[in-house]
Amino acid sequence: MKQFAPFRLDTANECLWRGAERIALKPKPFAVLRFLVENPGRLITHDELLDALWPETYVQPQVLRTYMLELRKVLGDDAAEPRFIETMPKRGYRFVAPVTEAEAAGRAVAPESNAEESRTPQIVGREVELGRLHAEFERLATRHRRMVLVSGEVGIGKTTVVDAFSGAACKRGLAIAARGQCVPQVGGKEEYYPVMEALGELCASPHGETACRTLQRLAPAWLAMLGREAVAAEPPRERMPGSLCAALEEMSAVKPLILILEDLQWADSATLNLIAALARRRAAARLMVLLTFRPRSVAVGHPLKALKQDLLTQQLCTEIPLGPLDAAAVIKLLERELGAETVPPQLGNFIYVHAEGNPLFAIVLLRHLIAQEFLVRKGRDGQSEWKLTADLEEVDAGVPDELTQMVELEFEGLTAEEQSLLEAGSLVNVAFPAWAVAAALGKDAAETEEACNALAQKMHFVQRAGHDELPTGARSAFYAFTHGLYREVLYQRQSAARRGQRHIRIAERLGELFAGRQAHVAREMALHFEAAGSWQRGARARREAARYARERQAHAEAVELLERALGRAEHLSEAEVDEIRGELGQAREAMRNASKQLASARRKVATKV
Repeated sequence: MKQFAPFRLDTANECLWRGAERIALKPKPFAVLRFLVENPGRLITHDELLDALWPETYVQPQVLRTYMLELRKVLGDDAAEPRFIETMPKRGYRFVAPVTEAEAAGRAVAPESNAEESRTPQIVGREVELGRLHAEFERLATRHRRMVLVSGEVGIGKTTVVDAFSGAACKRGLAIAARGQCVPQVGGKEEYYPVMEALGELCASPHGETACRTLQRLAPAWLAMLGREAVAAEPPRERMPGSLCAALEEMSAVKPLILILEDLQWADSATLNLIAALARRRAAARLMVLLTFRPRSVAVGHPLKALKQDLLTQQLCTEIPLGPLDAAAVIKLLERELGAETVPPQLGNFIYVHAEGNPLFAIVLLRHLIAQEFLVRKGRDGQSEWKLTADLEEVDAGVPDELTQMVELEFEGLTAEEQSLLEAGSLVNVAFPAWAVAAALGKDAAETEEACNALAQKMHFVQRAGHDELPTGARSAFYAFTHGLYREVLYQRQSAARRGQRHIRIAERLGELFAGRQAHVAREMALHFEAAGSWQRGARARREAARYARERQAHAEAVELLERALGRAEHLSEAEVDEIRGELGQAREAMRNASKQLASARRKVATKV
């Protein structure tokens, strides 16, 4: 482990520790941090970092800025006065904190709980979060109500964690649980929808008779709305939040009550007001309100955002955020799904990287590989084990249909213009600048940036990630997809003709922005031309990028660029092929000469020593 106070970098489990707290990081941000920590005190250029993390793949330098923003947030670092990562303008980054070796430490230990509670075979990698939930539940013994927010993005495992916790408590007879689910199509139309669902479940449970009597006495209007007759005939009354709060508090006096309301980002305002009332009441109660929501779906101005901030400020609730699983947890998840003690090493790494630690995506990818027969069960010595039928890094496994349908479902709620914005962004990379979106769509840059800002506030799978300074001196915002698989789905849903046209527009706009310095971006231009099937323009751009690489004495890069240009020789004229071969021969000769000079210099140094 690498220690830089107060943090420890756990390279075995690919996570970060702060004391006993495990901080999960996505694979790429972790890889960036690891490279910096393993090379402390010296300048790490943008090119060095990109080459180390994305070998043989061109990635925009803006992606690094996105990851640095995420790392600084995790580390509590300030770019203006850095304690850990110093930005060297136009050059790269430097890790400035002292780094030492540390003994490997165990995972944070969850509060002690009954052995039966701790056995959660359907969940992996969430020991710390489950421990925090059990600790909150134990505080009900003092008759102090608990309000807990479990936050995380789509597929991160919120429901799984809540089920594991509440299931263990109910199985041992320690609590009663009632659950309600917010639904996007209903949230703005029917008041108290998830609350009524939870009350219906409670009244139909083995404790239903007691619950109905309590509601009949203290909150008859709520009972009537469930379709249950009250004993005393009386005029209909409105469902008042206060009466239901009193009824829930009385129910919890008999046995602790866990009220679960899921996907609160779709809750109606009446439900949010009820939650606020439950949190603020002073009456003693063994009531635990457990709420789940997606933070990126809570845009500025959303009533849940204000409620959450107010409750946290007043210390009336606790938030338990769920981050991505680390590599070890993903492998355990795969072992559980496959019913195997071990999984092929390449499989674990492939799914961890592509799912980025998201457990739902990991399972979807696993099922997809099995359906595509890249992963099959084979018999051996009377037993069966899972085997890969191909090198996963060399095959195009595609995007799972289940994930594609998930993204398409989200798309149904967007306008045609908003869909075009996201599609255009997917043409660049996981991170994309607003000017490129404008170029792809042939629209005004300023108007496009405003539209992208509005979309980032509305959608959970794209977020604003900073600004980029253009050669003209203007600034352009750039954005990032929260998961690489979202970008892949959006890219593939476009027709080849439309993609090609948009790729060419981006390449041409890139050339205009860097007029007189096109060589600096020729490699990126080549990628767009080639993606559009414009092989000749792509080859010319690669040759220009190779010449620029040789000017910088980057001979290996020049060779790689020219070799890739030759890889599409069937699309080029004989004259162009001959010219590229000649340039490739010169680049290889220059690389050999540079290697000889370096070897000679090293021998001279060794002789002097």
